[in-house]
Amino acid sequence: MTDLNSLSRDDLIGLILELQRQNEQLRKQVEELQRKAKGSAAPFSKGKRKQNPKRPGRKVGQGEFKNRSAPPANSSTPRIEVPVQETKCPFCGGQLDREEPEEVSLTDLPPEPRPQVSLFKVHVCRCRKCGLPVRGKHPEVAAGQHGATAHRLGPRIKAMAHSLHYGHGVPVRRLPAILREMTGITVTQSALTQDALRQAEGPVGDAYQRLRGQVRQAPVTYTDDTGWRIGGDGAYLMAFDTDQQTVYQIRSQHGNKQVREVVPSDYMGTLVTDRFSSYEAELLCAVEQHKCLSHLMRNVTEVVETKTGRAKAFGSELKALLRKANQLWREQRAGPVAGYSAKVEEIEEDLTYLLRPRRLRDSDNQRLLDGIGFQHDQQRILNFLHNPEVEPTNNRAERALRSAVIARKVSHCSKNQRGAEAFAAFTSVARTTVKTGTATVTDVFYRLIQNADHPQAS
Repeated sequence: MTDLNSLSRDDLIGLILELQRQNEQLRKQVEELQRKAKGSAAPFSKGKRKQNPKRPGRKVGQGEFKNRSAPPANSSTPRIEVPVQETKCPFCGGQLDREEPEEVSLTDLPPEPRPQVSLFKVHVCRCRKCGLPVRGKHPEVAAGQHGATAHRLGPRIKAMAHSLHYGHGVPVRRLPAILREMTGITVTQSALTQDALRQAEGPVGDAYQRLRGQVRQAPVTYTDDTGWRIGGDGAYLMAFDTDQQTVYQIRSQHGNKQVREVVPSDYMGTLVTDRFSSYEAELLCAVEQHKCLSHLMRNVTEVVETKTGRAKAFGSELKALLRKANQLWREQRAGPVAGYSAKVEEIEEDLTYLLRPRRLRDSDNQRLLDGIGFQHDQQRILNFLHNPEVEPTNNRAERALRSAVIARKVSHCSKNQRGAEAFAAFTSVARTTVKTGTATVTDVFYRLIQNADHPQAS
């Protein structure tokens, strides 16, 4: 402890200034912790700015900028003529020559949303003998649509609501106000929730089961998982992404049994995963797997950053080889690489030699050697260099989980198992529709709901 009596005047002033600086830092830290405790601070901030942030605007690969395309020729209103009022040039007074007119347009919403209401006068007869009522039939009127359920919402407004919620992430509690303002139709949150549960056990659920079956035929499946809750209890949300389908599954556990519900033991394609223990089960040993290169390099980096001297050499060399393999794949994807097969063989030989069975002095390096070496022995590290359909990482599955992570923060997950199944079914159909690009999410939901509610009309 410093003896204040032995300090000179200048030393005391310097000490006071240093204490003031430390006090200011501590005060800012206390304020930051108080804001975080109250939830008023931005929840995702890490307190640091990125060294090289990405430029705003259109990202690379999203195409060139183009002007807004012209609307359809069949305009809802007649063409309005806009003649030139001036008889001479307003700048120099010169004579004006007529040229070809220009086509311009203004696209907007109608002034007032007016829902389309179809009224039906259903005639009813009653049998004199048994008293059974016989009702008139119409393709758009459901068999049980009478009494308390006589006035119902049509399939299109329900499809739009489910598209906004499951396809675009709008919280369900916001939907009634949005739909009322945009369409003029009044609907309750409970009605939308109950319809979602009913559709998930009907046509949407059937479409979801077909998607799950199609994943089994895909040549490559990328999978990952994240946390979820069902009624407040911990659960797992799994994503299975292929070129044509994106399928979600929510279960209370994430073991090999749950994985095999979508990817069976006799799966003939390649399963791209991280090194989670569920994929290492004996029942999945016959399935060809590829381990995500990003996860492997992250595991290596965590060890390398804690080492110095010779203990750092093993991890650094391993990371360099994995990066070299990844770079070679990128170059081959961009265009044919001269001597590609020879370069692949060289990387294979170098990696096999580096991961040869042996004893290392450092326990962390030994753990890397044993774990990654085992995967390399199973031919699960460099598959992407031999199979052009396999990507080096399972980033596709991670991207598929992003929308679900946002929904998790907004909705606090599922209240019960039926809600979890509905979320998985609707979100799978929505994400697959966006992936294929063959129709809008609303149109797909509309066809499914319409066929179920009014099978005679389809």
